[in-house]
Amino acid sequence: MSLIVTPMSAGMGAYVEGVDLSQPLSNEVTSQLRNLWLEHLVIVIRGQELSSEQYLQFAQRWGQPVAYPFLKGLDGFDVITPVLKKESEKVNFGGIWHTDTAYQDRPPMATMLLAKQLPSIGGDTLFSNQYLAYEGLSEGLKSALKGVRAVFRSDKKRVSQTRQARIDETGRDVDKDWLQGIHPVFRTHPETGKKALYVNPAHTTQFEGWTEQESEGLLDMLYRHQIREEYQCRLQWKYGDLAIWDNRCAMHYPINDYHGQRRLLHRITLAGDIPE
Repeated sequence: MSLIVTPMSAGMGAYVEGVDLSQPLSNEVTSQLRNLWLEHLVIVIRGQELSSEQYLQFAQRWGQPVAYPFLKGLDGFDVITPVLKKESEKVNFGGIWHTDTAYQDRPPMATMLLAKQLPSIGGDTLFSNQYLAYEGLSEGLKSALKGVRAVFRSDKKRVSQTRQARIDETGRDVDKDWLQGIHPVFRTHPETGKKALYVNPAHTTQFEGWTEQESEGLLDMLYRHQIREEYQCRLQWKYGDLAIWDNRCAMHYPINDYHGQRRLLHRITLAGDIPE
């Protein structure tokens, strides 16, 4: 099997064609796809017609699927979360730069999104390479933040508003309505050994041991820095696209520019480790 790989930008990302994920995959092809993912941080496998069972089986070749903490999944497939914006809604799910569920003790290794229904125009997703964001910092700032950890919470107002409509419809019964994790500002990727900047405006509230007010200025600078255009790629979705990105070193932002139209993707997140 010969995979066709087309880079999305100079900074990250690749489109992949020439594989049918509804069919059994050899270990060789699975390894090729994973290596492309580690190299490009996000890969988009085009033209996939997958049932929920086939989608889950492929995800299990990649890692351990885990349920989203605040929403129920599809009937019979609880680890597949519908990411939906209805025609009548103005707010899109996760509509802010972020890495998925960074407020957990073990944030997910990867996220998969399968395009099921798309608007006729708009609805792209931006990604940003956090290896490059780390490398782009001055040596002085790297030294100052070495060993510093940041606090991540699930209830920051801007991001919690983006999921409220879905929680009202299909929310889980949870012990508490917020979660918190504390992770290194610079995390080391367990597979590549490379360092990545690991803060995000959706979930990071402050540096550990600092007040929110003391943290605000430096965090705002890091947020601006980590989405420089040269670090980014842009996914223009097509029906049947399966995007897989590495949450350990990539941020993403779904653009909310398609009011009055419906957009539905099916999400699977894969278990990760404790950031170090």
